[in-house]
Amino acid sequence: MEQNDFEKIYEQYKKQGEQHAHMKTDAGDPIGKEEFVAVRKNDDGNIIAFKTNTGRELDYVTALEEAKAGKIAHVDVFHKYGRDIIRSEPDGIKENNLDRLPEF
Repeated sequence: MEQNDFEKIYEQYKKQGEQHAHMKTDAGDPIGKEEFVAVRKNDDGNIIAFKTNTGRELDYVTALEEAKAGKIAHVDVFHKYGRDIIRSEPDGIKENNLDRLPEF
């Protein structure tokens, strides 16, 4: 394969993800999943809890389990620092990074 082929395949992959991310249910939720809209931080600035667009407040461990189960839109779970962590999807939009969400 040539470099151009790799780039075309990657661009197709990105478009599929963008289309999937913008799909909405009748309720207006992306693919029927909840989204994090606010966070709670401890004194060190670490995120310790999340609030969803439905008003639920989740501790970090519960949020992590729901994210692993695919119940939360626009987040990924990574294994880093010897544990699983929640990260916003890398979409290039800084405003929707979990660390930049409003606090509750």
